[in-house]
Amino acid sequence: MIQWPKTNDALNTVNRGNPCESGLCTLCRSDCKGKCETWLSSIKGRKILYPRDYSNITAGSSNTTHIGVSYNSLRIDGYLYGAQGVPKGLSTSEDDCIFPNVNTEGEFGTSMKTKFRVPMMTGALGSTFIAAKYWEPLAVGAALVGIPIVVGENVVGIDREAQIKDGKISKAPELDRRIQTYLRYFDGYGAIIVQMNVEDTLNGVAEYVIDKYGDKVIIELKWGQGAKVIGGEIQVTSLDYAIFLKKRGYVVDPDPERGEIQEAFRHGAINSIARHSRLGYTSLQTRDQVKESFMKAVEYLRKLGYKKISLKTGSYGMEALAMSIKYASQAQLELLTIDGSGGGTGMSPWNMMESWGVPSVILHAKAYEYAKILADKGEHVVDMAFAGGLAREDHIFKALALGAPFTKLVCMGRSLMIPGYLGSNIEGVINPEVKEKVNGNWDKLPASVAEFGSTAEEIFAGYYDVQKKVGKQEMKNIPFGAIAAWTLADKLTAGLQQLMAGARKFSLREISRDEIYAANRETAQDTGITFITDKNDDVAKKIIQSQNSKRKTEEVL
Repeated sequence: MIQWPKTNDALNTVNRGNPCESGLCTLCRSDCKGKCETWLSSIKGRKILYPRDYSNITAGSSNTTHIGVSYNSLRIDGYLYGAQGVPKGLSTSEDDCIFPNVNTEGEFGTSMKTKFRVPMMTGALGSTFIAAKYWEPLAVGAALVGIPIVVGENVVGIDREAQIKDGKISKAPELDRRIQTYLRYFDGYGAIIVQMNVEDTLNGVAEYVIDKYGDKVIIELKWGQGAKVIGGEIQVTSLDYAIFLKKRGYVVDPDPERGEIQEAFRHGAINSIARHSRLGYTSLQTRDQVKESFMKAVEYLRKLGYKKISLKTGSYGMEALAMSIKYASQAQLELLTIDGSGGGTGMSPWNMMESWGVPSVILHAKAYEYAKILADKGEHVVDMAFAGGLAREDHIFKALALGAPFTKLVCMGRSLMIPGYLGSNIEGVINPEVKEKVNGNWDKLPASVAEFGSTAEEIFAGYYDVQKKVGKQEMKNIPFGAIAAWTLADKLTAGLQQLMAGARKFSLREISRDEIYAANRETAQDTGITFITDKNDDVAKKIIQSQNSKRKTEEVL
């Protein structure tokens, strides 16, 4: 097993727990006092692109990321000359070809394009209580930045206040809160995506959303996710609530209506009960049956009035991967999100998360291979988003390059939730009257935050950028977590711009697989990406073997 370093002295960051490929701790706490790279970037933004203590230090790479097959074993190529995709109105001069001029805006979709300012989107934030608690800062932050956010599965089903009868929703306050929070600051960039699983379909989520919000929402069908091979899960600590969920039609384990379970609950031997979702397609036994069922579901959603439909699939094997790409393309979907093993935002069985499915980088490499087969046949290929343990700006670049030109977005789960926690904790200390409302976990600012100041204006590097966007009057309504989300996005954007400029690609559409290479032979073999010294080696040898121009001139004379 690869062991990632827990500390980075150059950036002055540290992981509280065991770090994983993304640079996040394997267990990310909402009350964390710091300070991994994503946590610190949510405060100081693009400053964390650089080593600390400038003018007093020198810094060199640790080069510890080239073992095994992972996104960290891909490296980004840089070029000596040229510039491609220079934004309109600019020249290819050295004055114009600077990294702040790199355009990170893009779009996805088939019949109707959806624009975004940065090529990233959130993971599905569904019925887990932590997603509900921090939805406001996450949604406001995503809307301000201009990226899509996903309302995950089961939000209506677990809502005690929701009213459902015979698959028809008459009231869904939690789902309404989530959609309306995002739409309040939506300015045409990004999207609100509502995901559906088996229970959501039975509960009539699609019908409710289209009737109330029309084409303001993208509806997403769900095949699976990278964190677990069974449906979505939560844990509840109320026996009464567990019984309510069972009556709502969920799989609840252990059964809260069994007398012995209730007795164990009363005595504290059992203090939580898990709610599970059903597996999809269990009644179907062949690929043809799956395809027919999927196409009928898409057709039904279109008849309801949905103009934008997407699909989320998990880290199943190659058969399911090919089915998702082929069927989503044939159905003219707007987006296919492919989630590799390694990520996860909710409650997944730990050893299942550790041992099931296809790791992200391998799954994504095969997704490109299959998409290219379709494209070479002249068939339409659905726009794709890659997900699964991605967190940094180099991950964004590498994922876009690995799947180019089919990959339009990088889906980031836990990393985009961190600023919501952090900002809420800071807000609860600075404005104690709202501590409970914003779910703040701190009683005072820890040293890791206090070193930057004692007010939001002092702490968040992105504070005045947000204020410029919304105005001084509206700024009082912006959650600190949203300011932190903006600040993190600013760092990721600037870092992506720098990497793109170094690769001489000044717009997203110019990024190709030629911009990355494999740091070891195993990664090259498993991803189809050329090994470092093999790339352009033939060109290099031609340069070396070419005749000296001066000598050739003398011979002519």
